[in-house]
Amino acid sequence: MRTVELGDFTVGDGYRPRIMGVLNMSPSSGWKPSMHAEVKDAARFAEEELIGEGADIVDIGLQSANIKYDVLPAEKELERLDKAVAVIDEIGDDAVFSIETRYADVAEEALTRGFDIVNDVAGFADPRMREVCEDYDVPNIKMASPPDLQNPGAVITMDETFDALERGGFTDKTILDPSFGKWTPEKTFADDRERFRRLREFRAFNRPLLTATNREDFLGDIAGRMENEDQLPVSLAAATMEVESGAHIIRTHDVAETRDVALVAHALGTDRLVEDDTVRVVEYTDISRREAEKQLAMRGGDATSADAGVSLSFVAEGLEQRDIDALESVCVEYDVPLAPSESAGVFLSASVAVLKQVADEISGASDNLTELAGSIRRAATKYAGE
Repeated sequence: MRTVELGDFTVGDGYRPRIMGVLNMSPSSGWKPSMHAEVKDAARFAEEELIGEGADIVDIGLQSANIKYDVLPAEKELERLDKAVAVIDEIGDDAVFSIETRYADVAEEALTRGFDIVNDVAGFADPRMREVCEDYDVPNIKMASPPDLQNPGAVITMDETFDALERGGFTDKTILDPSFGKWTPEKTFADDRERFRRLREFRAFNRPLLTATNREDFLGDIAGRMENEDQLPVSLAAATMEVESGAHIIRTHDVAETRDVALVAHALGTDRLVEDDTVRVVEYTDISRREAEKQLAMRGGDATSADAGVSLSFVAEGLEQRDIDALESVCVEYDVPLAPSESAGVFLSASVAVLKQVADEISGASDNLTELAGSIRRAATKYAGE
């Protein structure tokens, strides 16, 4: 996994997740508490409620990207940039600042005037954006988006999202954003939930990940909390899972709370990185077949071999002793670890490829084993992502 230096800290595997707080210097915003269009008010908010609460990065937006608002041209963002620069000047060097924009001209002007990062919500749709980021050698966040400056983030399926992130390439310091949220009317809550469940697949790009699910309706809907004001708990639950899935930057309106849950998730979750003097090894646990395929394919490997590297484990209860004896015979043949117990349930664990062979062998041997074979195949589909 590549790492990216942001100011005095590093983003990537082996480092604690970083928190990006949001400051909207626009008279329109999807979340009103983040909206501060005047310099003094914006500087106070950024210093006290973002940096003071633990934000590592302050992301300043000059227009709302919410689909209910008209898209403003680069000229309008440039008019507002003066105030954003004044905020940075007033705060000083207490934080890393990113400019949220879709325009290369705005990004370039911001970089010459004190900004450290470009947060491109249009994913290099502006053909000069990658060039600007490379010329200034700055970290940049590339959000999955079609090549259309008027419709940032308007990708729906996972395949569209992967294609959008690949389109236009990367710089050495690109961080990826899978683009959660209602960027297009056609996108459903189910689409975002599928993207969330499969978040780890984006690690196949071998680049740090940023997630931005704070106070999103696809989370609130699960708990019946459709008002943004009520969505802090669901946002924090999601942030915990994002860190466990490998996110490195969490973008949020609720800095203090998100920082705390991210630190706990990082400390108590999967410790992926194993490191010695020369080698950094990233450990994957409970990896799905789709994840393995992506990792293999993006490194030039044989994606069809993914089955061999993905494992599943089962506890099967209710088997009769004759079923257990037959299952044990098959498991010995395929060298599958098995703990046979009629009273406590049978435990078996192996790769998906081998378990599918076991399922084929036991199917039809008895009603119970046929049912077990069906369960193995369904689990392979559900959890291994066939």
